[in-house]
Amino acid sequence: MGGWTRDGMRRATCLFEAAAWHYAVQPVCLCGHNATFNPHGLWWHFQKRRWDDRLEPAREHFWCRRCSLQNRRRVRPVRLELVSQSTRDIELAFPPEREWKRAISRFRS
Repeated sequence: MGGWTRDGMRRATCLFEAAAWHYAVQPVCLCGHNATFNPHGLWWHFQKRRWDDRLEPAREHFWCRRCSLQNRRRVRPVRLELVSQSTRDIELAFPPEREWKRAISRFRS
């Protein structure tokens, strides 16, 4: 799991690691539009649907609202960035505490 950057910082490779390390997920579109999502609810959203939570495959589940209104089709973001969490993050339903603790326990072992 997870990787490391050259300067020794942790680099999350999936939504669960982003949540465990408290990084918000920010899809970025070619038009420059972006939004940030709270990683805990986002991870749980993917878990319930049994979607792959690795960052690259996860990118395919996002689209830009602005571009989709203009082009009348879903436009996927060019990348997902991990940024600091804030109070402005979009929040999806959080995982039940029991499920989150179980996932954290597996992650640490």
